[in-house]
Amino acid sequence: MVDDEKVKKRVFASELNESFIGKKVRVAGWVEDVRPLGSLIFLTVRDVSGIIQVVFIKGNTPQDAFLTAKLVARQSAVVIHGAVKESKAKGTKVEIQADDIQVLSKAQHPLPIDPTGRVSSSLDLRLDSRALELRNPYTSAIFKIRHTALQSIRKTMLDNKFIEVNTPKIIGQAAEGGANLFSLDYFGKKAFLAQSPQLYKEQLTLSLDRVFEISTYFRAEKSHTRRHLNEFVSVDIEAAFSYKEDVMNILEETVVKVIEDVLKNCENELRILNRDLMIPKTPFDRMTYSQAVEELKASGLKIEFGDDLDTRALKRLSKRHRHFYFIIDWPTSLKPFYIETKKDNEEISESFDLMYSYLELASGGTRVSDREKLEKRLLDVGLDPKDFSEHLKVFTWGMPVHAGWGLGLDRLVMFLTGMKNIRDVVLYPRDRFRLIP
Repeated sequence: MVDDEKVKKRVFASELNESFIGKKVRVAGWVEDVRPLGSLIFLTVRDVSGIIQVVFIKGNTPQDAFLTAKLVARQSAVVIHGAVKESKAKGTKVEIQADDIQVLSKAQHPLPIDPTGRVSSSLDLRLDSRALELRNPYTSAIFKIRHTALQSIRKTMLDNKFIEVNTPKIIGQAAEGGANLFSLDYFGKKAFLAQSPQLYKEQLTLSLDRVFEISTYFRAEKSHTRRHLNEFVSVDIEAAFSYKEDVMNILEETVVKVIEDVLKNCENELRILNRDLMIPKTPFDRMTYSQAVEELKASGLKIEFGDDLDTRALKRLSKRHRHFYFIIDWPTSLKPFYIETKKDNEEISESFDLMYSYLELASGGTRVSDREKLEKRLLDVGLDPKDFSEHLKVFTWGMPVHAGWGLGLDRLVMFLTGMKNIRDVVLYPRDRFRLIP
């Protein structure tokens, strides 16, 4: 029977240092290695923060504990009690001389993957065993960095007086029409899974002024690439009394602060991933869509004004633009109906995309805040304003000028960690071929 009190009063590996020498402690984790050497048994125990070396000495350790340590299966969950001693092992300052071990849960071998990472496995096999794979320091480093990025983003938002909100994920109208949305039966009515909080966050600027949301969204695209998923996490903001440049500045600040916080708080994780990060210079470079098209033409690519910049085009641009940069002033025809147009040229929108090399990280701009113009924009893109009546009525209640953006968290973590496949930075990725675990 497990002693719950013993599990609660434990010390993490990262907390153990010379100040604990001579003290009795309790640690918990998973057995990574067992090395019986006659009258000595060395156990390497890993918890979420690091590894602990534990020594069992025949004659000093109770016989039943000594035998348990000798026979314990690797990757079993254990709780160990003992005294902290100075260690003579290379790279380890302290170790635990054990007087007790409890096996909380025995690992059943053979395991589907090797969570130490010594034996490599395919991506599919690792994803099928994701909960176990997270014991691999390399994999857990990715998600510790992701955690740090999330905390950093929230702090930056709060520092800029944004209010965190939660909008519906089951919706009755699509933010950009019905394309690429998952539909479902909602008690006899047709509903969709949200691909964006766009309409709701715009409405919320009416009273809350500045709002942000970090949440999961869904896109029913059949593409299967290393940077697309059907379920993804987006960081969305909307700010009242703001324009394109205002929210671009906030986006720059957010990205730079994330990098600073990861460098400060994830030094060990970056070392494990062999990832070098540098704080980018601000302001980020800016190039207009027109400049991008001319640059692509000069490189020999056949492209005309009004064409979207596909992966091939963006990879060609990335040969000259290897870091963070904005592509601004896109053609209105390439942007959603809620993006404002230039005052002097309605063919050009007040929009931007944030790029890192060829990877699009964020998209945003100034929004249409006038109801009549918004209705016209809906008609221009082939949508019926009647389908958006609930949204449009808000624009008669004193809608302020507003702007915002959506940032792909998963892609940002790809950049931070150096991963080339978005599935590596998502705990349980969902694409057209994967629905479990």
